[in-house]
Amino acid sequence: MSVSVRIPTILRTYTAGAAEVSSEGATLREVLQKLEADYPGIGARILDDKGAIRRFVNVYVGDEDVRFSDGLETATPDGSQVSVIPAVAGG
Repeated sequence: MSVSVRIPTILRTYTAGAAEVSSEGATLREVLQKLEADYPGIGARILDDKGAIRRFVNVYVGDEDVRFSDGLETATPDGSQVSVIPAVAGG
């Protein structure tokens, strides 16, 4: 399944500046694996050493926050959009 992945500014060094890239996979896990294969190093910025989504990174498939659905097993239908959004802290 082909999906588009929106890349936050801080991770665009891995995608040669591209704000959106294509990836493939039936689940978010597969999409992120393909993303890492195409753009080495980006996966470590999204997933921790145990393979879970980093605490301060939010990932959406469409409008759904994957933390409140099936996590990395969230389905990624053909044509869907995956958004990677780093959490912002401040005071």
